[in-house]
Amino acid sequence: MATMSKPQRTKPTSRSQRLVLLCIVIFACLLLLSSVISTGKLGLRYQQTLIDYFVRSPRGKREHTLSEKYLYWGNRIDCPGKNCETCAGLGHQESSLRCALEEAMFLNRTFVMPSGMCINPIHNKKGILNRSDNKTTEEGWVGSSCAMDSLYDIDLISEKIPVILDDSKTWHLVLATSMKLEERGIAHVYGVSRHRLTESHYSNLLIINRTASPLAWFVECKDRGNRSAVMLPYSFLPNMAAANLRDAAEKIKAELGDYDAIHVRRGDKLKTRKDRFGVERIQFPHLDRDTRPEFILHRIEKLIPPGRTLYIGSNERTPGFFSPLAVRYKLAYSSNFSEILDPIIKNNYQLFMVERLVMMGARTYFKTFREYETDLTLTDDPKKNKNWETPVYTMDERKEAAS
Repeated sequence: MATMSKPQRTKPTSRSQRLVLLCIVIFACLLLLSSVISTGKLGLRYQQTLIDYFVRSPRGKREHTLSEKYLYWGNRIDCPGKNCETCAGLGHQESSLRCALEEAMFLNRTFVMPSGMCINPIHNKKGILNRSDNKTTEEGWVGSSCAMDSLYDIDLISEKIPVILDDSKTWHLVLATSMKLEERGIAHVYGVSRHRLTESHYSNLLIINRTASPLAWFVECKDRGNRSAVMLPYSFLPNMAAANLRDAAEKIKAELGDYDAIHVRRGDKLKTRKDRFGVERIQFPHLDRDTRPEFILHRIEKLIPPGRTLYIGSNERTPGFFSPLAVRYKLAYSSNFSEILDPIIKNNYQLFMVERLVMMGARTYFKTFREYETDLTLTDDPKKNKNWETPVYTMDERKEAAS
């Protein structure tokens, strides 16, 4: 009986091994075939390198395959003046990044994301976080840039749009492959419409280099004002914060409990200039008035009852500026949660990512400007205004204009 049972145990094992081997062979053939189809050439030497990499290398959370094609759009986030020193804030750079991600969605390509983001020193003063000592400071965070994956969860973004970083091993291998493919490898398509890029001449390319200038992210994104043309909502990237930033936001929300929030933009918006008659003008005529504590109280009191915890996110650096709100509410700032934030926050962009998540978790949330019709706002001034108007500081606008 014992001798007859031995072949019964080994036979199934032998069959399963053959089945596994057959599956591996079929899978390898499919990978090679997809490569031939996507590039139009066999090129065994460098294609074998890609097969070895994708089949044998350790996989991350998201798997890449040989059938993927790539959209490259420069090595930095777009900045006015084309350098970090004059770069606008996180919101501007996120708009550029969202535009490029939408292009990758439209073309059904993997997006090659810049591995770094510029930070203008103006937007990187420590005073925004360290305001609890009631003193102003000009001390800034070290560095004029930060790693992209310190702000965003690349794997989380990839669940919607496949993304790799431009300093990754995957990208370097793909780039090397494109050089050997010659005309089938890469094309520089600065100024070509997105609809033309869907034509076969472009669709078969391994890499599309979207712009000749690595800083021209907005070149093909000319319809941002048309909401029906926007593929990604403005809330997409704020919700894609890096895992440690999301974790910090959850801890802060847990400590706040049931709370409300306001976001007050002042420092970067209260810029005035004199017209030819010497009259001060500003693009947001009511903003200075509407973001002062006495007017904020008037705006929010009907929807936020007294005694509630009010979390304030703001770039206003004047010490004690929001203290008058304490007559009605329990005030909370990011600086109240230093034990949570100090170990992880290295720049104001990371802080802003956390603050947005906290504000979005509030029961009632007042923004400074309206983005959607249902938004609650502190001012009725439009978020984008090309006109320069005389500022208004009192509730009685007619009386002030007459004086």
